[in-house]
Amino acid sequence: MTAREAMPNAFVPGKGDLPPEDAVLVARRARALGPAYRLFYETPVHLVRGEGVWLYDAAGEAYLDTYNNVASVGHCHPRVVEAMARQAATFASHTRYLHETILEYSERLLATFPAELGHLMFTCTGSEANDLALRIAREHTGGSGIIVTENAYHGVTLAVAGFSPSLGPGVPLGEHVRTVPAPIPALGARTGEVFALGVQAAIEDLARHGIRPAVLIVDTVFSSDGVIPDPAGFLAPAVAAIRAAGGLFVADEVQPGFGRTGAGMWGFARHGIVPDMVSLGKPMGNGYPVAGLVLRPEVVAEFGARGRYFNTFGGNAVAAATAAAVLDVIEAEDLIANARSTGAYLVQGLRTLSTRFPALGAVRGAGLFIGADIVTEGAPDAALAHRIVNDLRAARVLISATGRTASTLKIRPPLVFAPDHADIFLERLEGVLAALA
Repeated sequence: MTAREAMPNAFVPGKGDLPPEDAVLVARRARALGPAYRLFYETPVHLVRGEGVWLYDAAGEAYLDTYNNVASVGHCHPRVVEAMARQAATFASHTRYLHETILEYSERLLATFPAELGHLMFTCTGSEANDLALRIAREHTGGSGIIVTENAYHGVTLAVAGFSPSLGPGVPLGEHVRTVPAPIPALGARTGEVFALGVQAAIEDLARHGIRPAVLIVDTVFSSDGVIPDPAGFLAPAVAAIRAAGGLFVADEVQPGFGRTGAGMWGFARHGIVPDMVSLGKPMGNGYPVAGLVLRPEVVAEFGARGRYFNTFGGNAVAAATAAAVLDVIEAEDLIANARSTGAYLVQGLRTLSTRFPALGAVRGAGLFIGADIVTEGAPDAALAHRIVNDLRAARVLISATGRTASTLKIRPPLVFAPDHADIFLERLEGVLAALA
């Protein structure tokens, strides 16, 4: 089996029932973009338009988006689009000129964080934000060791891909990287204790090899490990362990941030901790490339004294105006409360379905970030998860799978997802499960 075939939920050239016009597009992609890109689903979706929680293909068919965290406040939200266009038509340049918009946005965003986190540095992607976090951590700690979970994903730069094991065996980990088992929610109150033991073992292994730890970095809902948000508070012992060893804790909020968990703006807050750095990405601009790193001033002081930081497009005026509009929408439409209530409604619906369909195992969620295990006789079943994902695509619902065995449905719709959308999803999932049963 090739690496392309082994990748979960990926189109394999030569397979799938492609209409002729889409086969032409696939061939053009291969010629123009090369071999490293992937398309979702056995039969790729040719999308041409988006609105709210819906995406539309070239034939005008509507697909319910239960996966997309990029357009976090809804595809093509008019308030965000208008702010983007207005600023682009007024002034668009980088951060080396004085300009109010970046300052107004930065002050407003920082006000959503604990007071200890006082600076914001802009990048274009979450990958860049995590790369910058590593540079700063090495400067601050004098260490180089990196601790991540076994199936973590943190980005695609050279450094960050080296601590993103979910990219697969074709992307080797760095020699200063140590992986630890993902948290085990079934342990309940002992989840944090056991996870911290894994982190401590990684710290000790680094020490045996003469390596000082620099960071423990985790996505605070462990989305690539199968979506593990609970029990709330379990991260605190691991954070204490890395700090006791002289390292820093980085909360990767690219996926759980901006209200997705329904318990405030940031996923780490559910654990009662204050990170040393927080990386931000995809949902920050609702599709416009803006990202950043929020951090304690003392962590970046030496880094800033020794050198300069500049990113041509990071924090440009259009990015700042667009990101500010995203905050406007989150507040005006009360999307954090919606994530909490609609997420709870969807989790309950999934658990009700699981009583009728044994293939639907444990359901875990925080707000509108939900993982549902797919099992056969209680064991993870990646092949069945793959079938469900593709059968849902045929039913015009877009979703994916996650976890070390890719056997967990990853449900992460735009934050404007409402109970009536949840009902559509549950109805179509029920149809798929019934047909497979």
